[in-house]
Amino acid sequence: MTQKSDGMNYAPQGKPRPVVQPGEFPIAAAFLEHGHIYGQCNGLLEAGATLKWVYDADAAKVDAFRAKFPSVRVARSFDEILADPDVKLVAAAAIPCDRGPIGCRVMEAGKDYFTDKTPFTTLAQLDAAQATVARTGRKYAVYFSERLHVESAMLATDLVRDGAIGRVIQVLGLGPHRIGPKSGRPAWFYERAKYGGILCDIGSHQFEQFLTYSGAADATITQAAVANYANADTPEFEDFGEASLLGDNGTSNYIRVDWFTPAGLSTWGDGRTVILGTKGYIELRKYVDVAREKTGDHVFLVDDAGERYINAAGQVGFRFFGELILDCLHGTEKAMTQAHAFKAAELCLRAQLAARHITVPRA
Repeated sequence: MTQKSDGMNYAPQGKPRPVVQPGEFPIAAAFLEHGHIYGQCNGLLEAGATLKWVYDADAAKVDAFRAKFPSVRVARSFDEILADPDVKLVAAAAIPCDRGPIGCRVMEAGKDYFTDKTPFTTLAQLDAAQATVARTGRKYAVYFSERLHVESAMLATDLVRDGAIGRVIQVLGLGPHRIGPKSGRPAWFYERAKYGGILCDIGSHQFEQFLTYSGAADATITQAAVANYANADTPEFEDFGEASLLGDNGTSNYIRVDWFTPAGLSTWGDGRTVILGTKGYIELRKYVDVAREKTGDHVFLVDDAGERYINAAGQVGFRFFGELILDCLHGTEKAMTQAHAFKAAELCLRAQLAARHITVPRA
């Protein structure tokens, strides 16, 4: 059963839909700093990948990973993974500031890379990854889980693509998260240079969704703000962020991300998306329907024909992972284009740089 109490260890499980034969696509997992590595690996294994190696300097993290994936071999070093010619892709969930440099090492070793979001914390890291992709021809894939590993969000992708609400003109994204006890978070979580800021970190999900649903290839940051409202003891931490964007195709976007999910909510965050089109609108209640249903994947569609509710749970699946495997094998870009992944990363970085810091009076 999927763990729902906190987003850090949210690792959805779906139905196995292998696109390759056993042993055809060996992968490795490394740098297990964030619990999203479990979701990354679940998705790839369900699509037919074979998990060959795991590496982390922290033996406790490796032991916990092996409890979930007991057949995996423990690498003595990251270099041992990079030197294995059988490994086709490395999945990693390192400290955010390390994700870009690790990805460049992976690609230089002739392997594709699949990192947890946020993929970078500086524009210089993005530039280095773009140059490495161009030089090596390898993939720098990103786990934007709030769309790719959420069935309601994937259904919305299809509905928008098929013209269900006409031309999309605005996307509203709300991404609240639960912080939980501070003792349960690593020190880097509160260090600005390491996690990148709230718009760069959890905001990256929202910018990727805006690009997907709006069809925009680029966007301008029209306003952005961040704040630390309730965590004065960790002054570099941002517990609130917002931004507005204008797409190059005229679409509009507003996002809000925060760490204020109350203890009384049955899941780690009431993530919602509203997509407005010229012929209707879609609302996603991704993880819960407050006070009505503790389950997620609720889709509401309103158009000229009326009001429609769709329960997407178990109906759509997580096709991204199989498409990614086939893209790696065949040099295609069906799962997600490299330009799209890098643009989403760029927008979150630019929003973070543009954000004004709200002054919060302290008692």
